[in-house]
Amino acid sequence: MSHLTDFLSCLPFEWARYEFMRNALLAVILVSPLFALMGTLVVNNRMAFFSDAIGHASLTGLGLGVLLGLADPLLALIGFALLLGIGILALQRTTRASMDTIISLSMSFSIALGVVLLSRGGNFNRYSHYLIGDLLSITPREIAWLFLTVLIVGGGLLFFYNRILLIGINESLARSRGLNAWWTQVLFVSSIVMVVTMNLNWVGILIINSLLILPAAAARNIAGNTRQYVVYAVAISLASGVCGLMISYYADTASGATIVLVAMGFYFLTLAVKALRRQ
Repeated sequence: MSHLTDFLSCLPFEWARYEFMRNALLAVILVSPLFALMGTLVVNNRMAFFSDAIGHASLTGLGLGVLLGLADPLLALIGFALLLGIGILALQRTTRASMDTIISLSMSFSIALGVVLLSRGGNFNRYSHYLIGDLLSITPREIAWLFLTVLIVGGGLLFFYNRILLIGINESLARSRGLNAWWTQVLFVSSIVMVVTMNLNWVGILIINSLLILPAAAARNIAGNTRQYVVYAVAISLASGVCGLMISYYADTASGATIVLVAMGFYFLTLAVKALRRQ
């Protein structure tokens, strides 16, 4: 990864002189297509609230990691988020209650438990950076882990894309074609967990779901088919990430939040394009 960051130093911009900006740019370029690809499935499967719940549930995973005395709470984050995600699926299938009700209850419980665990002794402020993230603090070693995540999760999503899409549209039809809806959903939930938890430290709990949803929602406004939907989502996600990072450097603002605002700007732009097409 150091070779790539060194290559970025050749760019004719003031910010390219700084290693932390080159690292952040490389991270954005790596993870934006994965966010876009996953976002298209999350939006199509009507699971936007679900991915938000996973992000907020990470507070409890972080709290458990601290309680267990782990130097790196990432394993606790992933473990609890996986248990919660699969638990939500199982509970919905068992009780047949509405998905939004189950997600709301699960998220309320996990947020409350996380705050209780992290606030013991009045130390909650120590973990507040997980709420807003700090993209500029990412290191080459962490970028390497991101690259591995993109390869594994992105490859899995591409391979199972049509299956996940069909199950989200019509589960009965998917079963009639021999697809195992339960295990496919478990794999998809596991992918969401990996992407959300691996990026929390740099993006932040409060805004990570926006980076998943906004590019896909914007692309949906102007796409005519599934291929266009994915291509537009990736393009919007990359443009939002790069432009947002540059703006945050010159405006001296939080990188993650600035990227979200740029993505929202693209969403309103696609709404305008959609309206013009109707006329």
